[in-house]
Amino acid sequence: MAQGEVGKVRSPWVVIILSIITIGIYGLYWQFATFKEMKDYSGRGIGGGLGLLFAILISIVNVFVMPSEVGNLYAADGKEKPISGLTGFWVLIPLVGGIIWVVKIQGRLNEYWVSHGAPVAT
Repeated sequence: MAQGEVGKVRSPWVVIILSIITIGIYGLYWQFATFKEMKDYSGRGIGGGLGLLFAILISIVNVFVMPSEVGNLYAADGKEKPISGLTGFWVLIPLVGGIIWVVKIQGRLNEYWVSHGAPVAT
């Protein structure tokens, strides 16, 4: 497995708050950055450009693809996937589903990056 630079550890709450304040623009950036970091690290996945395109045109795709790619990072290390594409179904819960989705994805991704040498966010 190709291993590039580990991704950035982000607070899920900051992602949520900035997404709300910027009326979703930070959410688009977050998706771009997250997909880019995963592809840069593993050499696999859709990458930032395609992730951003999906986020803009057919965002429902990323709801399932992003947790699947995070789970695949774990699987490539021989570990059990803590999340999968099925995690996307959390967004169906009115009002709080999207929040749960971001917390689950960014939380598992943070754990992965820290286990591979990323500094812990303070």
